[in-house]
Amino acid sequence: MKATALAHPNIALVKYWGKRDEALILPHQSSLSLTLSPLSVTTTVEFGVASDQVELNGHTAKGGERDRVLRLLESVRAQAKTALGPARMVSRGDFPMAAGLASSAAGFAALAVAARAAAGLPRDTRAESILARLGSGSACRSIEGGFCEWQRGERADGEDSFAVQRFAAGHWPDLRMVVAVVDRGEKDVKSRDGMKQTVDTSPYYPAWVKDAEAEVPVARELIARKDLQALGELCERNAWRMHAASLAANPPLCYLNAGTLGLIQHLREARKKGVPVWFTLDAGPNPVLLTDAAHEVAAEALARACGALDVIRCVPGGDATLTPEHLF
Repeated sequence: MKATALAHPNIALVKYWGKRDEALILPHQSSLSLTLSPLSVTTTVEFGVASDQVELNGHTAKGGERDRVLRLLESVRAQAKTALGPARMVSRGDFPMAAGLASSAAGFAALAVAARAAAGLPRDTRAESILARLGSGSACRSIEGGFCEWQRGERADGEDSFAVQRFAAGHWPDLRMVVAVVDRGEKDVKSRDGMKQTVDTSPYYPAWVKDAEAEVPVARELIARKDLQALGELCERNAWRMHAASLAANPPLCYLNAGTLGLIQHLREARKKGVPVWFTLDAGPNPVLLTDAAHEVAAEALARACGALDVIRCVPGGDATLTPEHLF
């Protein structure tokens, strides 16, 4: 009745931004991401304890964080069709919470894999992806490694909305992602709230949905042929358009700051000098730079020269896995 899993975060190259169903976390459009290594979250789940306990990075979870975990565990109990009893969950990540990476994606992916295993359910990437989605939408893309596509689906129950691996981590071993932390502060508006505000009030949102959906097959083709320049250009325009939709919300949502814009501007100059480096940017101020192994050091140096407080180098990551090394 105890199991432990490890999962990696992911960064969306074609963004997920906006839900058509808040309860089931169903997206308005498909998205495509790259799983990142060596960053990871490890989670241990044990059923049959005295009472439900949720611990995240050494702290007892409360409020919405606790509720999201318990909701996922309740779904596992329903799938197991047996009396599992209360559960203890302990989760720990090895990367900074304010790095601009979705720690919840890795956390809920690890939780989905560990909880199903602790309940005696077999490994099933589709079922794990759907389960992880109930905790955090982007978590469905961290069940498998490499490049994963979250298919929006059509069904109202969400059973056809899950992520599938399009290319394994080994497909493009020279690809690099460099996380540039320019601001460690908390966001004024959380992603969940920002998505809803954008969906409800931005006149640009319908155009965003149509455009982003169309970019997914284009990105797949560029990844297939390892076209760094074209993929980098796609990542940048997709990020800009997501932020444009947010800026058009009422009231406007601006996740960028001076450090963000300064670094982005310098990327253009770097490309003119022969450094192949582009950016993507989620709902936060910290750009993630896309480059290759030969220019990884140059990308890090550029980020630091532009005032980055911290830089994290990443390579394509692998699947979420079960491990015998429990946290308790």
